[in-house]
Amino acid sequence: MAATTQVPKADSKPKKDRTHFLYIAVIVAVVLGAIVGLVAPEFAQSLKPVGTAFIGLIKMMIAPIIFCTIVLGVGSIAKAATVGKVGGLALLYFMVMSTFALGIGLLVGNLIHPGAGLDIQGTSYETEPTESHGTVDFLLGIIPTSLLSSLTEGNILQTLFVALIVGFALQKMGPAGQPILRGIGHIQALVFRILIMVMWLAPVGAFGAIAAVVGATGVQAIISMATLMIAFYITCVLFIVVVLGLILKVVTGVNIFKLMRYLGREYLLIFSTSSSEAALPRLIAKMEHLGVSKPVVGVTVPTGYSFNLDGTAIYLTMAALFVATALGKPLELGEQISLLVFMVIASKGAAGVTGAGLATLAGGLQSHRPDLVDGVGLIVGIDRFMSEARALTNFTGNAVATVLIGTWTKEIDRSRVDEVLERRLPFDEQTMEVGHGPAPEPAVSAAPEREADRELAGAR
Repeated sequence: MAATTQVPKADSKPKKDRTHFLYIAVIVAVVLGAIVGLVAPEFAQSLKPVGTAFIGLIKMMIAPIIFCTIVLGVGSIAKAATVGKVGGLALLYFMVMSTFALGIGLLVGNLIHPGAGLDIQGTSYETEPTESHGTVDFLLGIIPTSLLSSLTEGNILQTLFVALIVGFALQKMGPAGQPILRGIGHIQALVFRILIMVMWLAPVGAFGAIAAVVGATGVQAIISMATLMIAFYITCVLFIVVVLGLILKVVTGVNIFKLMRYLGREYLLIFSTSSSEAALPRLIAKMEHLGVSKPVVGVTVPTGYSFNLDGTAIYLTMAALFVATALGKPLELGEQISLLVFMVIASKGAAGVTGAGLATLAGGLQSHRPDLVDGVGLIVGIDRFMSEARALTNFTGNAVATVLIGTWTKEIDRSRVDEVLERRLPFDEQTMEVGHGPAPEPAVSAAPEREADRELAGAR
């Protein structure tokens, strides 16, 4: 009995302390940076190297992150597709929705121009203009001198190309490639651990970047960043309510607001941790309790956490347009479309990792417009403010996808869905608190609940 009461304390303690400390530190740093920029603009502008150094650390991580996530992502696609109809349908849906979300981000970004008025021409990054190269030269430039040079020369398209080759080669190797895939998984864990360590310097980087920007442009910088944040939040809300809500209602007849009410506790957890990963076990449990079959939940939810990143997709495109506009170097339509294609591929597989979205944004800009990479410092200060909206949108998209896939494959108990969403069959919170053991109180639905608990324990 004593052992079971200690489990929730051990699980909840580290999450709260670490995440909230970093979040609060970034907020304080942004406020202090803005104040310093307004009060002492000349001194604030001298702090620009602080932000530049932080962006340098982020750029250092781009190639290994892209390589590991794409190689493992391609392996995940193959693995998910082998389960047949559910995996193939889920992957197709995820790719379509992620691309659609990226398109929405581009549309909103082009309509509101959130970085307009800043016109910060402070970058000294030198690069050859892409316009001077023909299509043939561009395509030949994607091929690296060697496999390893793609990871060291800073050409992200070469890294992407090699990662895809390695991923498909590991697929063809079958079981013989699994040890290599596991090894790359360990390398990815190391890379992400380093990235998390780097992100603990985000308050310092945010302070230097925001102070320098506000010192150079005054109140306009605050207005522009606030415009981006507000536009992003509104876009995410509209995407959930209008796009996801309409698809869910037409296909399944389920009301999006009732589904969101059912997932209310998970939303609070995500908002407090800024990561949808924290609610993964609860989403699995709640989707099974809702009436979606275990095989559909077991394939759709974990796969969606890597491939169905609607909120991240919207963020990447809007942030890229913000940086380009703020630097006075807007992206042409062709560059926007090619950047969208890159983001569709590069954003897979890095869900739930602090700083992965920022690294993907930097990687996309470096692959298309290296002269814009230093502008990512503008996003560092407000990235944490937008992380909750990203995570909540990603989470909602995965919940909706699970109900949709269950409906399309006829693996959902529709009558149970209505019972659960109307609160006549509430979710037993105690099953999550005591390690998914048998329900201690023999209620009317005790047998189904115990069976669901055993299934969830096996899934985890």
